[in-house]
Amino acid sequence: MNVMIFALETLVMTVIFTLMILIPLSKNPVWWIHDFPKDIQEEYFKTHERIPAAPLSKPAIFKKAFAIVLVIGFMTVLVRLCGARGFRGGFLVSYAMWLIIDWYDCFILDWVFFANLKKIRLPGTEHMDRAYHQKMYHFVHSIVGMAVGLIPCLITGLVMMLIG
Repeated sequence: MNVMIFALETLVMTVIFTLMILIPLSKNPVWWIHDFPKDIQEEYFKTHERIPAAPLSKPAIFKKAFAIVLVIGFMTVLVRLCGARGFRGGFLVSYAMWLIIDWYDCFILDWVFFANLKKIRLPGTEHMDRAYHQKMYHFVHSIVGMAVGLIPCLITGLVMMLIG
C-alpha cells in the first residue's frame, strides 16, 4: 500500500464529505433534521410542521443508503489505486479511510462547525447554544458510524477479492 496515495485520497474524500454535508446544511438545515439532537428537533417542531425526523425514517434511510452505495464505489476505486489487493487489503484500507472521515465528522464538523455556525442551525433554534454543543451526542453517533462503516468496508473488501 502506498501511504502517500492513501493520505491524498483520504484528504480528497474528506473534502468531498464536507461539501456533501455543509452545502445542503447551509442551504436547508431541515434536510438533515434526522441528525440533530432530539431537544433541537422538538424546539423546531414547536413552530414548524412535523416531518419524519427519526434516524430510521424513510428519508433518512434513503439518503444514507444512497451515500453508502456511492462510498462503496469510490472506496473500491481508491483502495485499488492505493495498491491494496484482496479482501484483507480492501477492507483494512477502506475502513481506515472510513474511521478518519468518521472522526473528522465528529471532532471537526460536529464539535466545531455544527456547534458554532448559526447559519446551519434549524430555524427557531438559533438560541440553543448549549444543545448544539452536546459533545457526547456526537461522540455516540460517531461510534455508531464506526459500526455502520463495517458494512460498506466489508463489501469493498469482497469486491476487491472478486476483482483480484
